[in-house]
Amino acid sequence: MGKGDRGKSARERIKEQQAADRKREQRRRVITYTAAGVVAVAALGAGYLWNVNRSTAEQTGANLAPVAVAADGGVTMGNSGVEKPVIDIYEDFQCPACKELERVSGPTFKNLAAEGKAKVVYHPITIFDQEPTKGNSLRAGAAARCVTDGKQWVGFHDLLFKNQPSESAEGFKIDQLLAWGKEAGVTAPGFEQCVTQQKYAATQQTYTEKVDKAENIMGTPTVKLNGKELDNSLLYSPSALREAVLNAAK
Repeated sequence: MGKGDRGKSARERIKEQQAADRKREQRRRVITYTAAGVVAVAALGAGYLWNVNRSTAEQTGANLAPVAVAADGGVTMGNSGVEKPVIDIYEDFQCPACKELERVSGPTFKNLAAEGKAKVVYHPITIFDQEPTKGNSLRAGAAARCVTDGKQWVGFHDLLFKNQPSESAEGFKIDQLLAWGKEAGVTAPGFEQCVTQQKYAATQQTYTEKVDKAENIMGTPTVKLNGKELDNSLLYSPSALREAVLNAAK
């Protein structure tokens, strides 16, 4: 005890000790909260990175699985002999959520087919009832039906989503569709006339009504795995989607 301390009353010394204790407690709490904040930020960062990794799109492999365009407009991608699991994709070329699905998980669908892990079936339909979205969708869907070569169809399909117009503007115009067909390497001699005349517009609409009724499609994108609709939490997470498909094959 110092000389100054000897002159103080016991009560004064107790008060000073209590004040010092309170300061130490405050410093301890600051340190604790700061450390907790760092941990929380780190946890949030780890969670963010986990989500980013889960939603990161795969790179499409160099080779596609064989692609066959059916007479009804459905398009099947898969290696010979692969019958299950089956992934059915119901999509609309004008649908923004479908565009996002193609961006995020489109490569996964293609890769699973190329790896022989699944058979993928595309069903382009038209879900819109009002203009300009209905007309946009019908023109795009009808034009896709003019492409009979499988790999050319996939290239055209991808360009339609890449160049999807706004829902509030007229798009998928005839000259654009013809240009994208050329870019996709479409070589069918009747392609230009087929697109210009919108040869399959009525067929596209009829097919949509048939699919909606048979599959109870309430909106797009709708993706079914062996006939069971997949949740959006899987659709937009390529790693979770791949895991679900691989598990379905067991």
